[in-house]
Amino acid sequence: TEAKADGRPWCLHLSYIKPHWPYIVPAPYHDMYGPEDVLPVVRSDAERDAPHPILKAFQEERWSTVFSRPGARETVIPAYMGLVKQLDDHLGRLFAFLESSGRKKDTLVVLTSDHGDYLGDHWRGEKELFHEESVRIPMIVCHPDAAADATRGRVDHAFVEAIDLIPTFLEAAGGAPQPHRLEGRSLLPRLFGQGAAPWRDAAFSECDYAFRPARQTLNLPPDCARAYMVRTDRWKYIAYDGFRPQLFDLR
Repeated sequence: TEAKADGRPWCLHLSYIKPHWPYIVPAPYHDMYGPEDVLPVVRSDAERDAPHPILKAFQEERWSTVFSRPGARETVIPAYMGLVKQLDDHLGRLFAFLESSGRKKDTLVVLTSDHGDYLGDHWRGEKELFHEESVRIPMIVCHPDAAADATRGRVDHAFVEAIDLIPTFLEAAGGAPQPHRLEGRSLLPRLFGQGAAPWRDAAFSECDYAFRPARQTLNLPPDCARAYMVRTDRWKYIAYDGFRPQLFDLR
């Protein structure tokens, strides 16, 4: 109410922990979904036949062995979907407030996540590593300006990274660009249909797994448990400290 009264720009970072373990779901969301709603698992026996040492160490972690058991995914994923539905409903309450308070017409909304969840894919549980299930995060952006109508409802397949959010918010609030200290790029030109300017042709990610049991399994010192990924439209290259790299043809 105060921000509406004096016209100052405002920003709300609303971070829900769910969907996330522990997979405890309140009614009525606990039984909305069942095993019949679970998508087929993405994994093959070949992934456990002489795997890369890093992958093997992660496959041996407790959450990975649990999700590799028959029936585990069919039990957990319906609960996970119920948590997603609960999140949807809470966001619905927020959007209803924006509508009733008159803030919907001047509020930029971004829904995203910090990582994905394997949920049994690739014989893995939890996160880490660089499979698409882990690093390809959701991002939905809704800009209230009519200038964004040119792209409203579209899917943009350009490489966007989480570091693009702060430059986006800065420009949306009328601030000056800060390229000397912010690596990301504002998404507003893409939202406004001004996508002709050169954009990045690769996405990067890095992982520090010093706190994971996999690091101890590999008998690594904490400062040697790092990995790096670069992904282009066709290729994904992964480099590890102290281990052979990997190259995948995504086609």
